Amino acid sequence: MDDVFLPVAIRRLLEKGVRIPHPWSVEVGEEVSPDRVSARGVVLHGGVRLRGEQTLLCDGVKLGAEGPAVVENCLMGPDVELKGGFFRGSVFLHGVTFGSASHVREGCLLEEESSGAHAVGLKQTILFPFVTLGSLINFCDCLMGGGTSRRNHSEVGSSFIHFNYTPRQDKATASLLGDVPRGVMLDQPPIFLGGQGGIVGPVRMGFGTVLPAGAICRRDIPEGNATAVSIGGAGNDRSFHPDRRGDVGRKIRNNLLYVASLFALQDWYAHVRSRFFAAGTHERELLPGALAVLDGAVSERIRRLREFSGKMPAEDEAVGETEAGNARRRQLRERWPEAESMLGDRAGSFGDQALRDRFLAVLDRRMSRPSGPADYLPFIRVLDPSERQLGTAWLESVVSDRMERVLGVLAAFRSGSAETA
Repeated sequence: MDDVFLPVAIRRLLEKGVRIPHPWSVEVGEEVSPDRVSARGVVLHGGVRLRGEQTLLCDGVKLGAEGPAVVENCLMGPDVELKGGFFRGSVFLHGVTFGSASHVREGCLLEEESSGAHAVGLKQTILFPFVTLGSLINFCDCLMGGGTSRRNHSEVGSSFIHFNYTPRQDKATASLLGDVPRGVMLDQPPIFLGGQGGIVGPVRMGFGTVLPAGAICRRDIPEGNATAVSIGGAGNDRSFHPDRRGDVGRKIRNNLLYVASLFALQDWYAHVRSRFFAAGTHERELLPGALAVLDGAVSERIRRLREFSGKMPAEDEAVGETEAGNARRRQLRERWPEAESMLGDRAGSFGDQALRDRFLAVLDRRMSRPSGPADYLPFIRVLDPSERQLGTAWLESVVSDRMERVLGVLAAFRSGSAETA
């Protein structure tokens, strides 16, 4: 059939040079701007549906190679391949690949060369470069880093689950696997999460941690560089009390750390990564997209914490609760509005600004050298150890400063022994 009868949106993309082998089987919403679709190397296979005014396709993006693909308000950097599935409200940086039957929902930021095989489900997930997910995985509400290259990367085995919903109907369960201040330097040992296993969020896990296949991790392993043989959890049946909130102290501290880490990552994008999105190209649009995802992630985590704090029982002396546990619950219930205001402060100054400026000066000097790498990944790799330590110290100060201010309000959560579950 003559292309003159094709929908206008399809014709415009074909005229630009986008390759659409079977244009009658592709749908493009009228709201999708042709100006946000590159003509260089972009391929839309049969069964692709593009929706949303924010949708962005940079050079070399390929969609639908293995099956139908629905892409709605996603920003895709160069050479991204989404081979089939549903993708909405997320950002994919250079070289990200996902296999068929993927289900990537709002709030995901997937950095360079991270990947997922088939049937991977994500929402509110952040993957640092090279992190690799197997197949049949549910990995929502996580931030994961670790690894130095495609040959030395963090791995999540097939049939792994991040458990992010409790029987008390809470979702204050985000897990921090690695950390932001060291993870962005791309020099940390990878994390290995074996297949047919899981994590019961919220959990903190350090770089170099190995979780054996088939294991369920219910405890923090913040020091890393360890094989998690003992994975926690009781081996006997117990009565269930909906009003008992478990180890509130650990849950709140882990959630506060997660939010503080998101703010540190925002600062990294605003001050460091912003230098590497090429001006005057489609790639430049990836920066505001990534910052918007991070801002949305902060709002999501604070919303979940607000819901969690609002469920603290009015009766403090619940059966089986410790005195310290009751004190924490009381303080959380009474002082959460003040703590939320401090935690979500987007106008204040956090972290050591002198450290930041020293680190940015290092970047300026390196970028002024004509022989230095111009792309983000190779540039970070050539930083020497002292320069990386300087950048890490700055980001750690951002995290610790925000944590200290919030814990000044929630002082009962600074430390303490585990409470009853």
